[in-house]
Amino acid sequence: MQRRVGNVVKRASTESVWLGLHNFCSMNMWIWLNGEVVCYQNWAPGNGTAPEDCGLEWRKGAMESGGDHHWISLPESRKLNFICTN
Repeated sequence: MQRRVGNVVKRASTESVWLGLHNFCSMNMWIWLNGEVVCYQNWAPGNGTAPEDCGLEWRKGAMESGGDHHWISLPESRKLNFICTN
């Protein structure tokens, strides 16, 4: 799945693409928008594993469009392309 998504996002017009990950700050836990807990992880160093600072803005998970397509934590106000699945 990670490789398939990486092949799609490398054509994105933004440096990262929203994945549908939401940080549940009070528990320092990442969940998918459908409520499932994240099992597989591909976080870039310094992202997603330490407690997030959600005091000013909620954090969401995105995938880098280039490189190794690591996941990164960003403020939800960022304007990025997104990827959907059905």
